[in-house]
Amino acid sequence: MKLGTANCEVEAFACPVTFTVDVIGGKWKALILFHLMSGTKRFNELRRLVPEVTQRMLTLQLRELETDRVIHREIYREVPPKVEYSLTELGKTLVPLINAMREWGAVHEEAILKFRHEAQGLDETMTSETV
Repeated sequence: MKLGTANCEVEAFACPVTFTVDVIGGKWKALILFHLMSGTKRFNELRRLVPEVTQRMLTLQLRELETDRVIHREIYREVPPKVEYSLTELGKTLVPLINAMREWGAVHEEAILKFRHEAQGLDETMTSETV
């Protein structure tokens, strides 16, 4: 739901979980935050740490996190230009949440991958039976 004002639109979220997912959701934001938990990173460092993300998508995700002031972007005026990203104080409040996500994944990864594999086998069986 959006609330309109004279100068801008502001999102109004009925559920705090929805809002949290809006801030850190998506395929790459939590992973970016996880890597920034260990310290300041340059753009190309993040590209190497998350090789599956495209340059355009990484830029977009970093901008969204910066807009929400979860991360800080420091630009150094030198040649070649240097840009570094780090967690803000607000971003650091997400560390327990990111750690909990990491722990949950470590505990449940094997079982869930097994479930997915089983479901894929069922899907293939159903497809071959209907053909």
